[in-house]
Amino acid sequence: MSGETFPFTPGTLRALQRQREQLESEDRRRTLSIERLSRRALTSSPGVRPPVTRRQKYCRDAAIHNALYTGDMERLKGIFKENGSADILVETVSEELQWCPEMGLWSLIPKKSHTSPLRITAGRGYGECVRFLVSQGADPNSSAGGRGPLHDACEGHHAECTQLLLSRGAKPNLLSEDGQAPLHLCSTPETLECAKLLLDYGALVNLACHYTRATPLHVASGRGLEEHVALYLSLGADPSARNREGETPLNAACAACDSPQHFGRYYRVVDMLLQSGGNPDTPGKKGHSPLHNASSNCHLRLAKLLLDHGAPINVTNSAGYSPLDCALQVCDDYPDCQPHLLVQTLLNYGAVPCDPKMWRFCAASPKTFETLLNAYDRIPPGDSWVEAVPLETWEEHRPFYESVQQASNQPRPLLHLARCAVRRLHNGQCQVAVSHLGLPSVLNAYVLLQAEGVIH
Repeated sequence: MSGETFPFTPGTLRALQRQREQLESEDRRRTLSIERLSRRALTSSPGVRPPVTRRQKYCRDAAIHNALYTGDMERLKGIFKENGSADILVETVSEELQWCPEMGLWSLIPKKSHTSPLRITAGRGYGECVRFLVSQGADPNSSAGGRGPLHDACEGHHAECTQLLLSRGAKPNLLSEDGQAPLHLCSTPETLECAKLLLDYGALVNLACHYTRATPLHVASGRGLEEHVALYLSLGADPSARNREGETPLNAACAACDSPQHFGRYYRVVDMLLQSGGNPDTPGKKGHSPLHNASSNCHLRLAKLLLDHGAPINVTNSAGYSPLDCALQVCDDYPDCQPHLLVQTLLNYGAVPCDPKMWRFCAASPKTFETLLNAYDRIPPGDSWVEAVPLETWEEHRPFYESVQQASNQPRPLLHLARCAVRRLHNGQCQVAVSHLGLPSVLNAYVLLQAEGVIH
């Protein structure tokens, strides 16, 4: 509970202190053992001399830490006076509360982490400090703690520090411990200048993360970064590159577009990817095609854009769901996105009407349910969908729901059968073909499944 604390007894505190001392002792013993084994392996090999290595200096001084984290330039000049003095390893220890089954209580476990003065200052945008530390021997390519200073500068969108590091020899394609290059960390709109600098200094636009195989274009597309995407594509980024899960940047963009307030920028990102050769057929994670993802996010314009570029309409994902099934399942999640128009569009582009077991997902959305039912030439029997309709919704739309029950398993009117015949004739092309039939506007809307509020 927020603000709630619990006291440790003196006995518990002593036990925690003993455990901490024991862990530190084990760390020292393990380090000495590894060093002895390394020396033994080197000296036991004929003709091999152990290399002369410079012992890494560790800094645990809180005052030095404070000077670095606050960017106190005057104090840093007094601390790192000699050339080479800035190439040290900054060690911090944080306490983590972990359950200790042997003691039967929660214990504070010390956790060490390492970084470097250059990483600390670059990650906070202290340009003057970065310049000074490099002049005092700090290595711009040191990967203390698993990443280099350039990673931190780019992640923090500090263009000045990024420029300084690159001009002093920082490698733009240096991979971090988790396999990412600095360009992968340009993941916010503010990092655009850092991305441009990296590319100017030779960053590879198609370099994949060592573990996820995601390229910078995957990252930018998944974040809806229009300017980054345009930049990468202009420099030859591959819109068909696939990550370890088989997803393309197009998959990433369509999957991430789950918030209506960001629909616009993701639409523009997808448009750029398609114009550059992105394939709307490629399935991604769990067999989801870009159209599955757009339908799952109830993004009407995006779904229509994909369909206009030839996205397959009736392909199923690994769970056996089509894009229409995905659209029906999110009706309740996106009531303000007019899910009935998305369902109408999918049906007019040739989507096969779904299994009646899917009706329960859209039954509480009368317009969506009506649009779907009008795609059948006969409404199959069954009323399992009734339980999915809230009582207040039923009362508000009683004429509609009663008309559905009355039409169930009954012959449909001749006008409706004629509509079904026209739709079958132009299967998959209704959206375009019907407009060329010269029908009155009322009939045109009727053929295209515009909702009327009742089932005939």
